[in-house]
Amino acid sequence: MFLWDEMHICFMKENNNSLRVTVLLTSSLMVLGAGLRCVPVSDLEIRKKLIHGGQLLNGLAGPTVMNAAPFLSTTWFSPDERATATAIASLLNYLGCAAAFLVGPLVVPPPNGTAQPAALGSAQHIKDRIEAVLYAEFGMVSLIFSAALAYFPSRPPFPPSVAAASQRLSYRRSFCRLLSNFRFLMIALAYAIPLGVFSGWSGVLDLILTPIHVSQVDAGWIGFWSVVGGCVVGIAMARFADFIRGMLKFILLLLLSGATLASTWFTLTCLTTVTHLPLTTATLYTSCILLGIFLNSSVPIFFELFVETVYPVPEGISCGVVTFLSNVFMGVLLFFLTFYHTEFSWFNWCLPGSCLLSLLLILCFRESYDRLYLDVVVSV
Repeated sequence: MFLWDEMHICFMKENNNSLRVTVLLTSSLMVLGAGLRCVPVSDLEIRKKLIHGGQLLNGLAGPTVMNAAPFLSTTWFSPDERATATAIASLLNYLGCAAAFLVGPLVVPPPNGTAQPAALGSAQHIKDRIEAVLYAEFGMVSLIFSAALAYFPSRPPFPPSVAAASQRLSYRRSFCRLLSNFRFLMIALAYAIPLGVFSGWSGVLDLILTPIHVSQVDAGWIGFWSVVGGCVVGIAMARFADFIRGMLKFILLLLLSGATLASTWFTLTCLTTVTHLPLTTATLYTSCILLGIFLNSSVPIFFELFVETVYPVPEGISCGVVTFLSNVFMGVLLFFLTFYHTEFSWFNWCLPGSCLLSLLLILCFRESYDRLYLDVVVSV
Protein backbone atom coordinates (compact mmCIF):
# COMPACT_ATOMS: atom_id res chain seq x y z
CA MET A 1 0.00 0.00 0.00
CA PHE A 2 2.86 2.34 0.75
CA LEU A 3 4.42 1.92 -2.72
CA TRP A 4 0.98 2.31 -4.27
CA ASP A 5 0.56 5.57 -2.39
CA GLU A 6 3.94 6.87 -3.53
CA MET A 7 3.02 6.20 -7.18
CA HIS A 8 -0.06 8.34 -6.63
CA ILE A 9 1.91 11.16 -5.04
CA CYS A 10 4.58 11.20 -7.75
CA PHE A 11 1.84 11.26 -10.39
CA MET A 12 0.26 14.21 -8.61
CA LYS A 13 3.50 16.14 -8.88
CA GLU A 14 3.85 15.70 -12.63
CA ASN A 15 0.32 16.19 -13.96
CA ASN A 16 -1.82 19.30 -13.56
CA ASN A 17 -4.99 17.20 -13.39
CA SER A 18 -3.47 14.40 -11.34
CA LEU A 19 -5.03 15.28 -7.97
CA ARG A 20 -8.49 14.85 -9.48
CA VAL A 21 -7.44 11.64 -11.23
CA THR A 22 -5.93 10.28 -8.01
CA VAL A 23 -9.04 11.06 -5.97
CA LEU A 24 -11.26 9.44 -8.60
CA LEU A 25 -8.99 6.40 -8.76
CA THR A 26 -8.87 5.88 -5.00
CA SER A 27 -12.62 6.47 -4.55
CA SER A 28 -13.37 4.01 -7.37
CA LEU A 29 -11.23 1.42 -5.60
CA MET A 30 -13.29 2.01 -2.47
CA VAL A 31 -16.53 1.57 -4.43
CA LEU A 32 -15.29 -1.68 -5.94
CA GLY A 33 -14.04 -2.91 -2.58
CA ALA A 34 -17.31 -2.10 -0.80
CA GLY A 35 -19.26 -3.65 -3.66
CA LEU A 36 -17.35 -6.94 -3.54
CA ARG A 37 -18.22 -7.30 0.14
CA CYS A 38 -21.92 -7.02 -0.70
CA VAL A 39 -22.10 -9.67 -3.44
CA PRO A 40 -24.80 -12.15 -2.29
CA VAL A 41 -23.06 -15.54 -2.62
CA SER A 42 -24.26 -18.54 -0.66
CA ASP A 43 -20.91 -20.34 -0.84
CA LEU A 44 -19.06 -19.20 2.29
CA GLU A 45 -15.62 -19.88 0.81
CA ILE A 46 -16.32 -17.68 -2.22
CA ARG A 47 -17.89 -15.05 0.00
CA LYS A 48 -14.79 -14.99 2.18
CA LYS A 49 -12.56 -14.49 -0.84
CA LEU A 50 -14.76 -11.65 -2.11
CA ILE A 51 -14.62 -9.94 1.28
CA HIS A 52 -10.83 -10.30 1.43
CA GLY A 53 -10.58 -8.90 -2.11
CA GLY A 54 -12.79 -5.96 -1.15
CA GLN A 55 -10.68 -5.24 1.90
CA LEU A 56 -7.55 -5.34 -0.26
CA LEU A 57 -8.98 -2.77 -2.69
CA ASN A 58 -10.09 -0.58 0.20
CA GLY A 59 -6.62 -0.87 1.72
CA LEU A 60 -4.99 0.21 -1.55
CA ALA A 61 -7.06 3.39 -1.46
CA GLY A 62 -6.38 4.08 2.22
CA PRO A 63 -2.80 5.44 2.20
CA THR A 64 -3.61 8.16 -0.34
CA VAL A 65 -6.52 9.35 1.77
CA MET A 66 -4.37 9.39 4.91
CA ASN A 67 -1.30 11.08 3.41
CA ALA A 68 -2.67 13.57 0.88
CA ALA A 69 -3.78 16.21 3.42
CA PRO A 70 -0.46 18.19 3.52
CA PHE A 71 -0.24 18.16 -0.29
CA LEU A 72 -3.84 19.34 -0.55
CA SER A 73 -3.29 22.17 1.94
CA THR A 74 -0.08 23.32 0.20
CA THR A 75 -1.78 23.31 -3.22
CA TRP A 76 -4.92 25.16 -2.22
CA PHE A 77 -4.23 27.28 0.88
CA SER A 78 -2.01 30.20 1.88
CA PRO A 79 0.71 29.83 4.57
CA ASP A 80 -1.54 31.21 7.33
CA GLU A 81 -4.23 28.60 6.55
CA ARG A 82 -2.17 25.50 5.83
CA ALA A 83 -2.07 23.92 9.29
CA THR A 84 -5.82 24.32 9.70
CA ALA A 85 -6.46 22.83 6.26
CA THR A 86 -4.15 19.90 7.02
CA ALA A 87 -5.96 19.30 10.31
CA ILE A 88 -9.40 19.33 8.74
CA ALA A 89 -8.41 17.11 5.82
CA SER A 90 -6.53 14.57 7.95
CA LEU A 91 -8.82 14.48 10.99
CA LEU A 92 -12.10 14.19 9.08
CA ASN A 93 -10.78 10.79 8.07
CA TYR A 94 -10.79 9.91 11.77
CA LEU A 95 -14.50 10.69 12.06
CA GLY A 96 -15.12 7.55 10.05
CA CYS A 97 -13.23 5.64 12.74
CA ALA A 98 -15.36 7.34 15.38
CA ALA A 99 -18.52 6.25 13.57
CA ALA A 100 -17.17 2.70 13.40
CA PHE A 101 -16.90 2.62 17.20
CA LEU A 102 -20.65 3.26 17.39
CA VAL A 103 -22.00 1.46 14.33
CA GLY A 104 -20.64 -1.91 15.41
CA PRO A 105 -22.01 -2.00 18.97
CA LEU A 106 -25.30 -0.21 18.18
CA VAL A 107 -26.24 -2.03 14.98
CA VAL A 108 -24.70 -5.48 15.44
CA PRO A 109 -25.58 -7.37 18.66
CA PRO A 110 -22.53 -8.35 20.74
CA PRO A 111 -21.58 -12.04 20.58
CA ASN A 112 -19.74 -11.98 23.90
CA GLY A 113 -21.06 -11.98 27.43
CA THR A 114 -20.55 -8.30 28.25
CA ALA A 115 -24.15 -7.31 27.37
CA GLN A 116 -27.49 -8.16 28.93
CA PRO A 117 -28.92 -11.53 27.81
CA ALA A 118 -31.76 -9.80 25.97
CA ALA A 119 -29.24 -7.91 23.85
CA LEU A 120 -27.41 -11.00 22.69
CA GLY A 121 -28.40 -11.92 19.13
CA SER A 122 -28.63 -15.18 17.24
CA ALA A 123 -26.04 -16.02 14.60
CA GLN A 124 -28.48 -15.37 11.74
CA HIS A 125 -29.58 -12.03 13.19
CA ILE A 126 -25.95 -10.94 13.63
CA LYS A 127 -25.25 -11.95 10.02
CA ASP A 128 -28.20 -9.91 8.75
CA ARG A 129 -27.12 -6.84 10.71
CA ILE A 130 -23.54 -7.09 9.43
CA GLU A 131 -24.84 -7.25 5.85
CA ALA A 132 -26.95 -4.16 6.49
CA VAL A 133 -23.84 -2.28 7.60
CA LEU A 134 -21.95 -3.40 4.48
CA TYR A 135 -24.76 -2.24 2.18
CA ALA A 136 -24.90 1.13 3.96
CA GLU A 137 -21.13 1.59 3.57
CA PHE A 138 -21.38 0.75 -0.14
CA GLY A 139 -24.07 3.42 -0.56
CA MET A 140 -22.04 6.10 1.22
CA VAL A 141 -18.86 5.34 -0.74
CA SER A 142 -20.79 5.42 -4.01
CA LEU A 143 -22.23 8.82 -3.10
CA ILE A 144 -18.74 10.20 -2.38
CA PHE A 145 -17.43 8.86 -5.69
CA SER A 146 -20.33 10.46 -7.56
CA ALA A 147 -19.67 13.82 -5.90
CA ALA A 148 -15.95 13.68 -6.78
CA LEU A 149 -16.79 12.69 -10.35
CA ALA A 150 -19.16 15.64 -10.69
CA TYR A 151 -16.77 18.28 -9.30
CA PHE A 152 -13.25 17.99 -7.91
CA PRO A 153 -10.69 20.40 -9.44
CA SER A 154 -7.01 19.54 -9.11
CA ARG A 155 -5.68 22.99 -8.24
CA PRO A 156 -6.74 26.65 -8.00
CA PRO A 157 -6.28 29.00 -10.98
CA PHE A 158 -3.30 30.67 -9.26
CA PRO A 159 -0.87 29.21 -6.68
CA PRO A 160 -1.68 30.50 -3.17
CA SER A 161 2.01 30.61 -2.14
CA VAL A 162 5.55 30.32 -3.42
CA ALA A 163 5.82 26.79 -2.01
CA ALA A 164 2.75 25.71 -3.97
CA ALA A 165 4.40 26.73 -7.25
CA SER A 166 7.93 25.51 -6.50
CA GLN A 167 9.57 22.32 -7.74
CA ARG A 168 9.99 19.27 -5.50
CA LEU A 169 12.75 16.68 -5.38
CA SER A 170 12.50 13.50 -7.42
CA TYR A 171 11.33 10.24 -5.90
CA ARG A 172 14.86 8.81 -5.53
CA ARG A 173 16.45 12.01 -4.22
CA SER A 174 13.60 12.40 -1.76
CA PHE A 175 14.26 9.00 -0.22
CA CYS A 176 17.98 9.71 0.00
CA ARG A 177 17.22 13.02 1.71
CA LEU A 178 14.85 11.39 4.21
CA LEU A 179 17.14 8.50 5.13
CA SER A 180 20.11 10.81 5.63
CA ASN A 181 18.20 13.38 7.67
CA PHE A 182 18.67 12.46 11.33
CA ARG A 183 16.18 15.09 12.51
CA PHE A 184 13.48 13.63 10.27
CA LEU A 185 14.17 10.13 11.59
CA MET A 186 13.78 11.45 15.14
CA ILE A 187 10.34 12.93 14.58
CA ALA A 188 9.32 10.00 12.36
CA LEU A 189 9.88 7.65 15.31
CA ALA A 190 8.25 10.17 17.66
CA TYR A 191 5.13 9.95 15.49
CA ALA A 192 5.16 6.29 14.46
CA ILE A 193 5.74 4.63 17.83
CA PRO A 194 2.93 6.16 19.95
CA LEU A 195 0.42 6.43 17.07
CA GLY A 196 1.13 2.84 15.98
CA VAL A 197 0.76 1.53 19.52
CA PHE A 198 -2.40 3.58 20.06
CA SER A 199 -3.95 2.37 16.79
CA GLY A 200 -3.37 -1.26 17.74
CA TRP A 201 -4.58 -0.65 21.30
CA SER A 202 -7.77 1.16 20.28
CA GLY A 203 -8.55 -1.56 17.72
CA VAL A 204 -8.91 -4.12 20.53
CA LEU A 205 -10.23 -1.72 23.16
CA ASP A 206 -13.34 -3.82 23.76
CA LEU A 207 -11.16 -6.86 24.51
CA ILE A 208 -8.97 -4.84 26.88
CA LEU A 209 -11.98 -3.50 28.79
CA THR A 210 -13.95 -6.78 28.91
CA PRO A 211 -11.98 -8.25 31.88
CA ILE A 212 -12.92 -5.19 33.97
CA HIS A 213 -16.61 -5.68 33.05
CA VAL A 214 -17.00 -2.86 30.54
CA SER A 215 -19.54 -3.66 27.83
CA GLN A 216 -18.87 -3.48 24.10
CA VAL A 217 -21.28 -0.54 23.82
CA ASP A 218 -19.44 1.44 26.51
CA ALA A 219 -16.09 0.66 24.84
CA GLY A 220 -17.55 1.96 21.57
CA TRP A 221 -18.66 5.22 23.19
CA ILE A 222 -15.22 5.66 24.76
CA GLY A 223 -13.57 5.24 21.36
CA PHE A 224 -16.11 7.55 19.72
CA TRP A 225 -15.62 10.47 22.10
CA SER A 226 -11.83 10.10 22.13
CA VAL A 227 -11.73 10.42 18.32
CA VAL A 228 -14.25 13.27 18.17
CA GLY A 229 -12.42 15.12 20.93
CA GLY A 230 -9.13 14.61 19.12
CA CYS A 231 -10.60 16.08 15.93
CA VAL A 232 -11.92 19.18 17.70
CA VAL A 233 -8.74 19.81 19.69
CA GLY A 234 -6.54 19.04 16.67
CA ILE A 235 -8.29 21.64 14.50
CA ALA A 236 -8.10 24.17 17.35
CA MET A 237 -4.37 23.53 17.82
CA ALA A 238 -3.75 23.82 14.09
CA ARG A 239 -5.60 27.12 13.99
CA PHE A 240 -3.41 28.33 16.85
CA ALA A 241 -0.32 27.22 14.88
CA ASP A 242 -1.51 29.27 11.89
CA PHE A 243 -1.96 32.38 14.02
CA ILE A 244 1.38 32.05 15.85
CA ARG A 245 3.90 30.45 13.50
CA GLY A 246 6.92 28.50 14.65
CA MET A 247 5.13 26.82 17.59
CA LEU A 248 4.76 23.27 16.27
CA LYS A 249 7.33 21.74 18.62
CA PHE A 250 5.82 23.50 21.64
CA ILE A 251 2.33 22.22 20.74
CA LEU A 252 3.62 18.67 20.37
CA LEU A 253 5.35 18.84 23.74
CA LEU A 254 2.07 19.83 25.37
CA LEU A 255 0.06 17.12 23.62
CA LEU A 256 2.56 14.33 24.27
CA SER A 257 2.90 15.32 27.92
CA GLY A 258 -0.85 15.06 28.29
CA ALA A 259 -0.88 11.70 26.47
CA THR A 260 1.82 10.32 28.78
CA LEU A 261 -0.10 11.34 31.90
CA ALA A 262 -3.46 10.10 30.59
CA SER A 263 -2.08 6.71 29.48
CA THR A 264 -0.30 6.24 32.81
CA TRP A 265 -3.53 7.06 34.65
CA PHE A 266 -5.48 4.50 32.61
CA THR A 267 -2.84 1.78 33.05
CA LEU A 268 -2.63 2.26 36.81
CA THR A 269 -6.41 2.34 37.09
CA CYS A 270 -6.66 -1.06 35.39
CA LEU A 271 -4.23 -2.42 38.04
CA THR A 272 -6.67 -1.53 40.81
CA THR A 273 -5.71 -4.58 42.91
CA VAL A 274 -2.15 -3.24 43.10
CA THR A 275 -2.57 0.54 43.01
CA HIS A 276 -5.98 0.69 44.80
CA LEU A 277 -7.04 3.51 42.48
CA PRO A 278 -10.82 3.85 42.03
CA LEU A 279 -11.99 1.84 39.02
CA THR A 280 -15.19 3.56 37.89
CA THR A 281 -16.88 4.27 34.61
CA ALA A 282 -16.03 7.96 35.00
CA THR A 283 -12.29 7.35 35.45
CA LEU A 284 -12.15 4.93 32.50
CA TYR A 285 -14.05 7.30 30.25
CA THR A 286 -11.96 10.30 31.27
CA SER A 287 -8.54 8.67 30.96
CA CYS A 288 -9.30 6.95 27.63
CA ILE A 289 -10.92 10.01 26.09
CA LEU A 290 -8.08 12.29 27.18
CA LEU A 291 -5.55 9.85 25.73
CA GLY A 292 -7.38 9.83 22.40
CA ILE A 293 -7.70 13.61 22.37
CA PHE A 294 -4.00 14.20 22.98
CA LEU A 295 -2.73 11.62 20.46
CA ASN A 296 -5.27 12.10 17.67
CA SER A 297 -4.92 15.88 17.77
CA SER A 298 -1.14 15.57 17.35
CA VAL A 299 -1.46 14.00 13.86
CA PRO A 300 -1.85 17.20 11.77
CA ILE A 301 0.80 18.99 13.84
CA PHE A 302 3.23 16.15 13.14
CA PHE A 303 2.36 16.26 9.42
CA GLU A 304 3.10 19.97 9.20
CA LEU A 305 6.38 19.52 11.06
CA PHE A 306 7.43 16.71 8.71
CA VAL A 307 6.86 18.87 5.65
CA GLU A 308 8.63 21.89 7.14
CA THR A 309 11.63 19.79 8.21
CA VAL A 310 12.38 18.02 4.92
CA TYR A 311 11.15 20.57 2.35
CA PRO A 312 11.46 20.35 -0.73
CA VAL A 313 10.73 16.62 -0.36
CA PRO A 314 7.16 16.07 -1.65
CA GLU A 315 4.57 16.11 1.10
CA GLY A 316 3.15 12.72 0.20
CA ILE A 317 6.49 10.94 0.37
CA SER A 318 7.46 12.25 3.82
CA CYS A 319 4.01 11.59 5.30
CA GLY A 320 3.83 8.24 3.52
CA VAL A 321 7.07 7.09 5.13
CA VAL A 322 5.90 7.91 8.65
CA THR A 323 2.48 6.33 8.06
CA PHE A 324 4.24 3.18 6.87
CA LEU A 325 6.39 3.15 10.02
CA SER A 326 3.31 3.63 12.18
CA ASN A 327 1.63 0.64 10.53
CA VAL A 328 4.78 -1.42 11.10
CA PHE A 329 4.76 -0.71 14.84
CA MET A 330 1.03 -1.45 15.00
CA GLY A 331 1.54 -4.72 13.13
CA VAL A 332 4.37 -5.81 15.41
CA LEU A 333 2.27 -5.09 18.49
CA LEU A 334 -0.72 -7.01 17.15
CA PHE A 335 1.59 -9.88 16.19
CA PHE A 336 2.70 -10.21 19.81
CA LEU A 337 -0.94 -9.96 20.86
CA THR A 338 -1.69 -13.22 19.06
CA PHE A 339 0.68 -15.00 21.46
CA TYR A 340 -0.04 -13.05 24.66
CA HIS A 341 -3.80 -12.51 24.52
CA THR A 342 -4.86 -13.89 27.88
CA GLU A 343 -3.65 -10.86 29.85
CA PHE A 344 -3.48 -7.25 28.65
CA SER A 345 -1.48 -5.37 31.29
CA TRP A 346 1.65 -5.50 29.12
CA PHE A 347 -0.35 -4.00 26.26
CA ASN A 348 -1.52 -1.14 28.48
CA TRP A 349 2.03 -0.41 29.64
CA CYS A 350 3.13 -0.03 26.02
CA LEU A 351 1.03 3.14 25.82
CA PRO A 352 2.76 5.31 28.47
CA GLY A 353 6.14 3.90 27.44
CA SER A 354 5.66 4.89 23.79
CA CYS A 355 4.27 8.33 24.69
CA LEU A 356 7.20 9.03 27.04
CA LEU A 357 9.73 7.96 24.38
CA SER A 358 8.05 10.23 21.84
CA LEU A 359 8.09 13.12 24.31
CA LEU A 360 11.84 12.70 24.85
CA LEU A 361 12.50 12.59 21.10
CA ILE A 362 10.54 15.79 20.50
CA LEU A 363 12.30 17.44 23.43
CA CYS A 364 15.67 16.75 21.78
CA PHE A 365 14.47 17.72 18.31
CA ARG A 366 15.73 20.97 16.73
CA GLU A 367 12.90 22.39 14.66
CA SER A 368 13.21 24.31 11.39
CA TYR A 369 10.66 25.85 9.01
CA ASP A 370 12.17 25.65 5.53
CA ARG A 371 8.90 25.87 3.60
CA LEU A 372 7.62 28.77 5.67
CA TYR A 373 10.95 30.56 5.29
CA LEU A 374 10.68 30.26 1.50
CA ASP A 375 7.17 31.71 1.49
CA VAL A 376 8.05 34.62 3.75
CA VAL A 377 11.41 35.58 2.21
CA VAL A 378 10.51 35.21 -1.47
CA SER A 379 7.10 36.85 -1.11
CA VAL A 380 8.77 39.85 0.56
